[in-house]
Amino acid sequence: MASLSLTPSARSSIVAPQVYTRSTKLKNSSISLHGLASHHIRLKHVKVCCKKLPDWESSPIPYAPTEDADGDFLKETSNIFETLKYDDKTVEATNEVVASSTINQTSEQLQVLKWPLWILGPCFLLTTGMVPTLWLPLSSIFLGPNIASLLSLVGLDLSFNLGATLFLLMADSSARPKNKTLSCNSKAPFSYKFWNLFATISGFIIPFAMLFGSHKGLLQPLLPNISFTILLGPYLLLLAVQALTEMLTWQWQSPVWLVTPIVYEAYRVLQLMRGLKLGAELNAPLWMVHTIRGLVLWWLLILGVQLMRVAWFAGYSARTRQLQEPSSAVSEGT
Repeated sequence: MASLSLTPSARSSIVAPQVYTRSTKLKNSSISLHGLASHHIRLKHVKVCCKKLPDWESSPIPYAPTEDADGDFLKETSNIFETLKYDDKTVEATNEVVASSTINQTSEQLQVLKWPLWILGPCFLLTTGMVPTLWLPLSSIFLGPNIASLLSLVGLDLSFNLGATLFLLMADSSARPKNKTLSCNSKAPFSYKFWNLFATISGFIIPFAMLFGSHKGLLQPLLPNISFTILLGPYLLLLAVQALTEMLTWQWQSPVWLVTPIVYEAYRVLQLMRGLKLGAELNAPLWMVHTIRGLVLWWLLILGVQLMRVAWFAGYSARTRQLQEPSSAVSEGT
């Protein structure tokens, strides 16, 4: 079944130019054409609407998106960009890969800059601590039992403390991992803390106990306070600095907590050996000389225990690494 509908026609006009000729017959024909052009010819456009399709034309196939189960595909919103959906996890994963690659490149560049620290750190430690103590003449430091000699000895120990601090900072920087995203929190065991505190407290108690016995008359002859301060004053001051430094490394969980007591105790042995020389200059009583010798032996014993701790910690780290990477350990064994 078909229906026909008519629409308003569009007007069209045919204009013929007027041609002037000498011939009368041609002139009349041109006039007649001009007269015909003055009339408008109306043409009607016919629109045909048919509901039934012919046999040779196939029916349209309806299409609906299968992914639009919730009807959110190109849903009308106030913002045209809200209609576009994307996977947030994919974008975040891509950003993480790019960020990790950038961090790895930066960490590799910083690791190259850390290589000179392996030489600069020990050089600072030797220059500020060991060299003045071993090669500086004692006569240039000790000027008698007075405050000037005490200040000279304290200044010599403070120069070592400056070098030790720089060395520990460089060691901490070298021990940090290449990748900054990885944490490097090294916590000291409780037994290690207890042993270090016991050694430090014992190092304070022994000299003060000897001084107290001297003032009570238990030890003769009496040692003057200025002589005691020159002999053991710098030792007690540096021992307090060591205790403070160890507590800070424990609090900050720095990887240098295992190296800190070794650095200070090695210098303490030289410091007490210097005290034996000063005892001869001050004519210190025999009991004081024996006390300093006992302190030298005590700190050598503590230093040996600390070195044993380093060997134990190396084995403990190896066992922990094997437990964390069992698959790699099995592949290496096969």
